[in-house]
Amino acid sequence: MFKVGFDSELYMQKQSEHILERISHFDKLYLEFGGKLFDDLHAARVLPGFDKAAKIKLLQKLKDQAEVIICINANDIERNRIRADYGISYGSEVERMIDNISEMGIYVSSIVITMFEDQQGAVKYKQRLENKGLKVYIHRPTKGYPHEIDVIVSDEGYGANPYIETSRKLVVLTAPGPGSGKLATCLSQLYHENKRGISAGYAKFETFPIWNLPLNHPVNVAYEAATADLKDVNKVDNFHLEAYGEVTVNYNRDIEVFPVVSAIMSKITGKECVYKSPTDMGVNMAGFCISDDDACREAAKQEILRRYYKALCDLKLGAGNQDTVSSLEFLMSKLQITAADRPVIKAAHDRSEKEGGKASVAIELPDGRIVTGKSSEMMSASAACIFNAVKVMAGMNDVQKLISPYVIGPILDLKTKILKEHTHTLSLDEALLALSICAASDAKAATAIEQLERLNGCEAHSTHLLYKADENPFRKLGIRLTCDPVYLGNTLFFD
Repeated sequence: MFKVGFDSELYMQKQSEHILERISHFDKLYLEFGGKLFDDLHAARVLPGFDKAAKIKLLQKLKDQAEVIICINANDIERNRIRADYGISYGSEVERMIDNISEMGIYVSSIVITMFEDQQGAVKYKQRLENKGLKVYIHRPTKGYPHEIDVIVSDEGYGANPYIETSRKLVVLTAPGPGSGKLATCLSQLYHENKRGISAGYAKFETFPIWNLPLNHPVNVAYEAATADLKDVNKVDNFHLEAYGEVTVNYNRDIEVFPVVSAIMSKITGKECVYKSPTDMGVNMAGFCISDDDACREAAKQEILRRYYKALCDLKLGAGNQDTVSSLEFLMSKLQITAADRPVIKAAHDRSEKEGGKASVAIELPDGRIVTGKSSEMMSASAACIFNAVKVMAGMNDVQKLISPYVIGPILDLKTKILKEHTHTLSLDEALLALSICAASDAKAATAIEQLERLNGCEAHSTHLLYKADENPFRKLGIRLTCDPVYLGNTLFFD
């Protein structure tokens, strides 16, 4: 059952105060936003009660003195990197971010394409954005980085980048995902600002790992699981320990790069770096806002299991690798997590075994009850499970039919006789559309539709990999789905 473990209102209050205090030390503060600016779904999953829009709401409070720069790596554009939780490319995510941020009255001043080396995809993307009236800057790899500090902090290094025109006291750097070049863009700007006589500072707003939680706290381990493909690991911040005698947690890349960042900032300003550790650079107050540690621990363990099953499926589909799976298995063993800790897995397998191996799906409802569904000649297992779930929540009889045969018949005829589709059953996507049509004239179908929103945040598992028409609705409904890495049938084409 869903338990709140995080106070999001307190978090936004403390975070705002901390950022404002940091701004007060400089003429201009470049604030690197780690993670997702919108829809921080990972944070919402591992910190139940976390408002997935907390970051953007916080930024909206500061909008009169803030502007946003969005960074995107040219290599991510070139290889069409996908944001997994929404299934859209990083390039499309940047455009979505611009629309959403602007709608909230927050000023997006420019887009920076980093690591640019004349990639043709990036060239076309830049032109597309400029055709829409957006200001786009190009930053090439920094000469001399990371070891030649005198070259990095020179006209050959950061000086080779164009200066990004900014006008507000707080400049927020965000991106569609990790590795987008936010830090390099911030440091480049510090170099240019310093040459112009402006006292500019840098800070990092990174939710995970949470610096004042133990190294092996499940919430921090869940962050390692989320970045297992990048081989990120959490570590004790040895710089902070040496400077203050306090044990704090950071992740390997920030710790490893700190001596370089510290040296660069010292070279830029001509003074000793104001930060003694990578933890000092952060403005993260999340650890002070956990209201139920047990709830957060359990939520984090579920996230690790979800990441593991996602990695298994990616490996099966040729989109992942064994190293990522092995890393996640190590994290699970560290916390002694197994599939038995995810009840919907056993429920789905039990239903499949009972039905002679048919594809089955199980979902855990908000009150803790588990409902299952199996594939049939008429519906996919996903559609059957969701329909069974809404009937249970609405208090309907299990045999209640929600879709009229006058609606379902023509849809199946269209699929099989006209469109010649290889699947002859209703996918979840199609079943929900059919249900919405019936809801216009059937009170029970309308009641079933009303239950769908209550499935947001529920856990589900499928005994087989799902086609997109079954998988995508789970994502849109906010259902946290895992799948066994098993194909449906023997077809080679899977989409």
